[in-house]
Amino acid sequence: MPYFTKLLLLIFCLVLLVESRKHRRRRWTTHLDVQRASHIFKKNRDLTKAWRGKTEQLLRVDEHDFTMRPAFGGPAIPVGVDVQVESLDSISEVDMDFTMTLYLRHYWKDERLSFPSTNNKSMTFDGRLVKKIWVPDVFFVHSKRSFIHDTTTDNIMLRVFPDGHVLYSMRVTVTAMCNMDFSHFPLDSQTCSLELESYAYTDEDLMLYWKNGNESLKTDEKISLSQFLIQKFHTTSRLAFYSSTGWYNRLYINFTLRRHIFFFLLQTYFPATLMVMLSWVSFWIDRRAVPARVSLGITTVLTMSTIITGVNASMPRVSYIKAVDIYLWVSFVFVFLSVLEYAAVNYLTTVQERKERKLRERFSCSCGIPHSKTMMLDGNYSESDANSLAGYTRNQMVPEEEKPEKMVVHLAMSNESNSSRKRGLKGHVGLRIIQNTHAIDKYSRLIFPGTYIFFNLIYWSVFS
Repeated sequence: MPYFTKLLLLIFCLVLLVESRKHRRRRWTTHLDVQRASHIFKKNRDLTKAWRGKTEQLLRVDEHDFTMRPAFGGPAIPVGVDVQVESLDSISEVDMDFTMTLYLRHYWKDERLSFPSTNNKSMTFDGRLVKKIWVPDVFFVHSKRSFIHDTTTDNIMLRVFPDGHVLYSMRVTVTAMCNMDFSHFPLDSQTCSLELESYAYTDEDLMLYWKNGNESLKTDEKISLSQFLIQKFHTTSRLAFYSSTGWYNRLYINFTLRRHIFFFLLQTYFPATLMVMLSWVSFWIDRRAVPARVSLGITTVLTMSTIITGVNASMPRVSYIKAVDIYLWVSFVFVFLSVLEYAAVNYLTTVQERKERKLRERFSCSCGIPHSKTMMLDGNYSESDANSLAGYTRNQMVPEEEKPEKMVVHLAMSNESNSSRKRGLKGHVGLRIIQNTHAIDKYSRLIFPGTYIFFNLIYWSVFS
């Protein structure tokens, strides 16, 4: 029994010894950590990042009334602005607007936000502090839609310097109105403006200005548009007057766009020109081929109508004539005139055939020489057919009451060759032959292309 008691006592002493060593080791580790943290704090001491209680905050936001502008009751507070254009997203001719994404930055001084700093370092905050302090109430004039990007958080940055200077930056996408002039479309240039202005503060309270003049506007070199070439970005400023509230400082971001013509050459001008040239093919088609010439004319007219409708569908309904309208409608008139040209040719051909028929009825005859042969002639035969009649002679006249609609000629082969008789018959038959090509077709082959080329020279010299 005494032996068992001694053993328990020994175990208890060992446990006490182990626990005392562990406790001593923990105290030594904690002491080293405190010394190390103190050394780091002394090495990188920064008052703007040091934790303080609510009564010792560096920015004394709760001690001031930020519903009023800085230096309230004094002179107008200057607010500098600079802009970096990230992208020019789209230009809409139908809605007459443009969409732009930009970084908008404001610079001003608010002594209420000044704080002590030994190294003159600034403090940077996100959008949560913006709701607690005064910021300029700049808005976009003539804006249709606009929003501040909020992925993954609100794209807002606030940087405060020890002397109270503030940099306020945000990433904004805005869709604004642009008054466009389409009188030279698609050979036009458009100038659009994005306008910035304070909503509440007149020029007596807030002086809005470009911080670095023209250098205040910067653009990304990769900005490009499918239909436009960006020629120039520049800034301007002026005063805007409202009869109810007064004068306001207004800043302008102006940019000039020139439209790419190659797309419209492929989609509009080349098809219209080809349709006009296709309508000229009918001048080389036989005037008796009525289905061919009529179908060709109607097809070109309908195609031109489709081109005009397609162009106008993608354009606003303006009350003035555009350059493309002039070209398309003049081309349409040329196509339509080619149809009228064949109508005139067909009508004059019909009148001429009637005269020829009456002439044949007046001088109709039948020939009674042996080996007679009857031929049906309706006036539409070639020169070779007329030459083949040289060996025939007249026999007798057909009675007036037996005249058919077509000329019936009884011809007989003659073995004797009489050159004078052949020449007389040739001349008589030649009067009755109607040529395949009308004189109007011959003149149209020159007049239509020449006039259209002259029109193109004037058109491109005026609008290009």
